[in-house]
Amino acid sequence: MKRILLTLISAVTAMTMTAQTMNVVVGEVTYAIPAADAGDMIYSDGTTLTIINKVYSLSEVDQMYVDYSDVTEATVEVVYSGSTAAVRVDGRYAQYLTVEASGANVSIQQSDDLATEITYALSGTSTDGTFYMDGSYKATVRLNGLTLTSTTGAPVNIQNGKRIAVQLADGTTNTLTDCADGSQKACFVCKGHVEFDGSGTLNITGNTKHAMWVKEYVQLKKGAGTINILSAVGDGINCQQYYQQNGGTVTITGTGDDGIQCDIKDDDDDEDNTGAVIIKGGTLDVTVTATAAKGIKGEGDFTVNDDKSTPVITVTTTGGGEWDDDDSETKASACLKSDANMTISAGTITLKSTGAGGKGIKTDSVFTVNGGTIDVTTTGEIYMYGNYSSSDLDRTDSQYYSSPKGIKATGDVVINDGTITVATSGTNAEGIESKACLTVNGGTLEIDAYDDCINSSSHMYINGGYIYCNAANNDGIDSNGDMYINGGTIVAYGTNAPECGLDANEEENYSIHFTGGVVIGIGGAESSLPSESTSTQPYLSFSASISNGKTMLIRNGTTDIVAFTMGRTYSGGGGGGNQGRRGGQSGGSSAYFIVSTPNLSSGKSYTVYTGATVSGTSWHGLYPEPTVSATGSQTTTATAALYSSGGRR
Repeated sequence: MKRILLTLISAVTAMTMTAQTMNVVVGEVTYAIPAADAGDMIYSDGTTLTIINKVYSLSEVDQMYVDYSDVTEATVEVVYSGSTAAVRVDGRYAQYLTVEASGANVSIQQSDDLATEITYALSGTSTDGTFYMDGSYKATVRLNGLTLTSTTGAPVNIQNGKRIAVQLADGTTNTLTDCADGSQKACFVCKGHVEFDGSGTLNITGNTKHAMWVKEYVQLKKGAGTINILSAVGDGINCQQYYQQNGGTVTITGTGDDGIQCDIKDDDDDEDNTGAVIIKGGTLDVTVTATAAKGIKGEGDFTVNDDKSTPVITVTTTGGGEWDDDDSETKASACLKSDANMTISAGTITLKSTGAGGKGIKTDSVFTVNGGTIDVTTTGEIYMYGNYSSSDLDRTDSQYYSSPKGIKATGDVVINDGTITVATSGTNAEGIESKACLTVNGGTLEIDAYDDCINSSSHMYINGGYIYCNAANNDGIDSNGDMYINGGTIVAYGTNAPECGLDANEEENYSIHFTGGVVIGIGGAESSLPSESTSTQPYLSFSASISNGKTMLIRNGTTDIVAFTMGRTYSGGGGGGNQGRRGGQSGGSSAYFIVSTPNLSSGKSYTVYTGATVSGTSWHGLYPEPTVSATGSQTTTATAALYSSGGRR
């Protein structure tokens, strides 16, 4: 005690002479007090020393000394080294912090009276260390070259429910690994909301459950660095308010469940974006292999837009389907999944799903595209539950199977702009499917699909854009309601009979309506024909024998209307223009065509030539204004009509 008193007297004397720092050492914790702020130091009863309202028990003080070190304002520094951790606290805020350090396990409790943001700077290496922090005021955690492995739980566990700014110090690599078979929710745990910034790198391995679990939102700032989820037993990132990425790079591999999952919070709050995924910039590269896993999933709205940092998203799923006992239906993987609405307005998005029943995009409500580039590939077969096989498919039993799809929306699909490329294979694998209405107002769509390229369960409206459809085993464009083509440039291939290029559900008295656009539909059977007087733009319907690579020309007298170079050969169908779509068409190699363009006139007769030689601007072989150097051979003639009273002939 006498030594402490003499040290105190010497320290006070020295501090009055120059601007120095007094250090009070308690175990592994050093409280650094700048001379200018120390004020009166109260030595009481020979047992305690009070400095800036912090009471130190002298029996616990191991050392007191004065040096010339700087004290970083409102900062707690933690340096891990093997089995120990050295903690240095800005003494001006020590009264608000309860700090405990045992070996390499550091625990800090912020007082409810704290009204200043504290920065916790973590560095060093330990294979048996942790950092725990709790409190009721926001804080910053700076990862400054930290490698931390816990053998008991989460290496970083922040129970503070406020905003936590996580700075990845520039030029540093930080690595976190949790223990296996623990009770922790994740390797990186935060009860509040996390905002990442700084250009460093963070590597996370989740050996018990998730790699990262955040009770509220996760946000990456524009200046954020790189987060690598190396593996996780559960999700890569699991948050319960929303996920927002404005910049930075996130790479996720080796998860046992979803790459990113954003749940709707189960408690009452006023947060508007709960369950949402919001991507405004940065790079996301996600690979998931688990059964029925989702690359990125939000229970709320899913939005991709441009915040002057065009997002780049790459997602691959390889897991197959499974039966969900809770919902009594099959579930399958999806690259992007929303339980609500999904809107894509910018970015470069590349999606690939190879598992049975897998989907590129799946949304349970409205899917809207306003811009960006979307490239979707699915290669998986249909997933069947139990003893079902592809021969048992029945839409009334659809809960027992999950079909692969490029893009599927339970609600409307609205495409206003952007570039969409879809390629699918596998039974029932449609390109773009809406379980409600589908509208195309603009943009570019190029779809190669096993099943229908574009399908709607209700009405379809094509008002603009460029659309190419090539169906291997069904219709090119299939509407189960009315199909309104009011504009755009459309090339649609259906497969051999009984499928066709353009199909409206005539069995339910629906029809195609032409009021604009340049359209050619080709199939093994005759496409649906307009049967309503609401069609104001004429069409031609005819069959012709023409093979892949050959060019067809439609001419009225000496006026060239449209030309088209075939992109495939039809092996069956054709034969007669009056045969029904569903039967009798075999042999031969004719294809059925339906053509509509503003250059047609109702009642006029047009000659169809094959083997023509043309030049000019084309869209997948369609020349709306061809330059003709040779007409080829006359094949047939057809008369333009506005509508047919018999519908499909």
